[in-house]
Amino acid sequence: MKDSNFLKEHNAKSLWHPMAHPADSLANPPTIVTGARGVSITDVDGHEVVDAVGGLWNVNLGFSCQPVKDAIAAQLDVLPYYSTFRGTTNDQVIQLAEELKDFFAPDGLSRAFFTSGGSDSVETALRLARQYHKIRGQEGRTKFLSLKKGYHGTHMGGASVNGNANFRTQYEPLLPGCHHIPAPYTYRNPFNESDPERLAQLCLQALEDEIAFQGAGTIAAFIMEPILGAGGVIPPHESFMPGVRQICSKHGILLIADEVITAFGRTGSWTGSRHWGVQPDLMCTAKAITNGYFPFGAVMIADAVADVFESDESGKAAIGHGYTYSGHPVGAAAALACLAETKRLNVPENAAARGTELHEGLLALKDKYRLIGDVRGGHGLMCALELVGDHVSKTPIDKKTIGMVQEVAYQSGAMVRVSGPNIILSPPLVLEAADVSTILSALDAGLAAAS
Repeated sequence: MKDSNFLKEHNAKSLWHPMAHPADSLANPPTIVTGARGVSITDVDGHEVVDAVGGLWNVNLGFSCQPVKDAIAAQLDVLPYYSTFRGTTNDQVIQLAEELKDFFAPDGLSRAFFTSGGSDSVETALRLARQYHKIRGQEGRTKFLSLKKGYHGTHMGGASVNGNANFRTQYEPLLPGCHHIPAPYTYRNPFNESDPERLAQLCLQALEDEIAFQGAGTIAAFIMEPILGAGGVIPPHESFMPGVRQICSKHGILLIADEVITAFGRTGSWTGSRHWGVQPDLMCTAKAITNGYFPFGAVMIADAVADVFESDESGKAAIGHGYTYSGHPVGAAAALACLAETKRLNVPENAAARGTELHEGLLALKDKYRLIGDVRGGHGLMCALELVGDHVSKTPIDKKTIGMVQEVAYQSGAMVRVSGPNIILSPPLVLEAADVSTILSALDAGLAAAS
């Protein structure tokens, strides 16, 4: 490896970073992470911190999960790659599909379509939803509904159903026929409603209104995260997702659960849909399916949807979609080992316990610092602080101040993620109580420096 001087000199020079302005990356070079173990990362200068970002919501089992590493290494020696396009498959992906069928049985999902990651999974689900209706002779069902503040990746389809302007504006025009309803976001919503249960009902009414306006017969699917993640960790009231499920069923609209973040234990339940007692028609997964060690994803498909495809005799159910790395044998081997370890560790239990500690600690910080406008969390290890310049007007914090919070927190022992006015926390699910204390004390230092 090149020495640290080389790395620092060339940092961001020849590489454009995702989700960043190229000029800003040049002016403020990114942190160079060179090592990791357990739940901690180490930078090029040897500074070690707790990773409160969990890679990018995906390193649920930490950076030292040897069974997954061993599975990857072993598979590379046996079959490093082969396609699963029509006519060929591999042993690992067959086994994985059966394991996932059992794992997702409580969610009513029994078939898997494999992808390269989360955005691919969303794109796949959107395509399958349209095709489902065409097979059934309802060609007019082409539109998609979603939530404002929802995040569904960055492919053209995913960006079109995305509910955050910064992932949309510079890339418009996007896919036509995508419409959004207000999110159950108590801190900021068009109804000026702070009661979560009442807000959930207002958002459900808005969904019914939009369906009536568009015409139910024109809508293919509603896509939502069980808990909104990148949009600022927005947990809905417990009545919301069941209400969405009921409305979708009534109008013949498929419900796509985007669980790229929430599947495999992050919410304190095995899936986000299960957390709310809902069975979706399609579920998008990725990230934690291989603990972030290999790019991989899967769309899980309900029996009723599968039956429509598998019983078709017209030819319309032939799937003209897929990726070079769909069902990659190394990724499948990694996922098999990761799923086994995820179940062995029973990670939802720890996620719930540590998540409660983290959320309570953040609420205590809110009492201490006026920079904190809102604290969100309480469902496993996904939390957020929304920082404001003024409590009354809820003016979002300026970029310089929130950047200071992040930098001082990093120097004080924890890597946290900034997204707009939000500090998002999504640490590994194997976090210990001492790690929670480190994250909270680091944030305390960062907030004190910026106050």
